[in-house]
Amino acid sequence: MTTATTTAPTTAQRAVLIRAYGGAAAAELAEIATPAAGHGQVLVRVRAAGVNGIDWKVREGFVREAFPLQLPAVLGIELAGVVEALGPGASRFRVGDRVMGPLGGLGAYAEFVAVDEAKLVRTPHGLDDLHAAAIPVAAVAAWQSLHHAGPLAAGQRILIHGAAGGLGGYAVQYAKRAGAEVFASASTAHLDYVRSLGADHVIDYRTERFESVARDIDLVLDYVGGEVLDRSWQVLTKDGAIVGTSSPDILARTPPGRRGLWFMNKPDIDLLERLAAEIAQGTLISKLDEVVGFDDIPAAIERNRTDPRIGKVVADLSR
Repeated sequence: MTTATTTAPTTAQRAVLIRAYGGAAAAELAEIATPAAGHGQVLVRVRAAGVNGIDWKVREGFVREAFPLQLPAVLGIELAGVVEALGPGASRFRVGDRVMGPLGGLGAYAEFVAVDEAKLVRTPHGLDDLHAAAIPVAAVAAWQSLHHAGPLAAGQRILIHGAAGGLGGYAVQYAKRAGAEVFASASTAHLDYVRSLGADHVIDYRTERFESVARDIDLVLDYVGGEVLDRSWQVLTKDGAIVGTSSPDILARTPPGRRGLWFMNKPDIDLLERLAAEIAQGTLISKLDEVVGFDDIPAAIERNRTDPRIGKVVADLSR
């Protein structure tokens, strides 16, 4: 297959980047060079990008050991868009194909991104770019984290912290499908949504202590971290485990004789393709909490840090 011509500009493009670790002001709008697709890569015109909780942690250097960066760095870890050009050796897609996927790193908050073609799948028919951009990280990470501690068996008792968020919403559905008894904690305004996903026991973390409701838990999925993680050890069975995505220091906070696992998802295009198809067919619920424009991405990253969300926030880069 030919390497195809591109309609992408050859000058500067807009992007959201950090030049140094810091707070809300560290993420800034800037102009950077438009990349060319390298060997095995495709150049994607980004139409939408998912805004994730990891963004502010990367921005502040909270996960710098897990996400080592060469600064300045463009933020954003998942996207949906259109193939604009093929690099040498790229053959899975054609120019004009709609694609979606995780980057396995950073760089999605830009008008054009050069991506290894092996990280992308075609966007299913019936799935718009905004919903497609909300799927690659959260849907796959929730599946992987649920099974990370070992095979999930019907009848197990699972507690999910942050159950209304992007990861949590998928995890509730997966756990329920697997036949688990699902305990889920969320904020007051999000309880009905979590119930609609199939949770058996919904805990209002603002008014209840989950320890008074959840007992003999086989697996805790902790998408919150901090003090919530520290309190969760007491609800586990003897052989139970906590899988955490929010506290990179979980091993240091794991009591002797207990199992605590720090989880980072790995791109899996076969799994992504299957889950995206289910969402397009309506058999798996994917919720968008907010859609923001390019210029509002830095503020949206900060709101993700301070405000509980239902589902995902997505940036519309086509505006």
